[in-house]
Amino acid sequence: MSSLRMLNPTETGSIKKFVLETIVNAGGMPCPPLTIGVGIGGSFDAAARLAKEALLEPFDVPMERLEREILEAVNALGIGCMGLGGSTTALTVHVKTAYCHTASLPVAVNIQCWANRHASVVFRGKNNGISPANPAEA
Repeated sequence: MSSLRMLNPTETGSIKKFVLETIVNAGGMPCPPLTIGVGIGGSFDAAARLAKEALLEPFDVPMERLEREILEAVNALGIGCMGLGGSTTALTVHVKTAYCHTASLPVAVNIQCWANRHASVVFRGKNNGISPANPAEA
């Protein structure tokens, strides 16, 4: 359900349109309501990574203007929960950006279902908290 497009640098206004096209094409298949991650800039592969990282942002982070605009436009599509119609097609939209070459504007959209499962790991110190004196505990 994810998508990537290389836009011309002058097409910044087409970013929202591309996200909406991606959501319309996905319809109910990704099990809405959705979490939408958008990556803008970097390179072809960096934009996709940014979009995936955007999905991991907490829901309670205040949204920027572009994120709010996309969320409102997606919810106005009427796809609704599980694609059965309604006013909640997406729960949140997160956008991550990177600098890019002036000759291209890569944009990636990554879609995740309502469950939005993710976990994180914290590495602590040199041996990740494992004592070298007692390797059996590892």
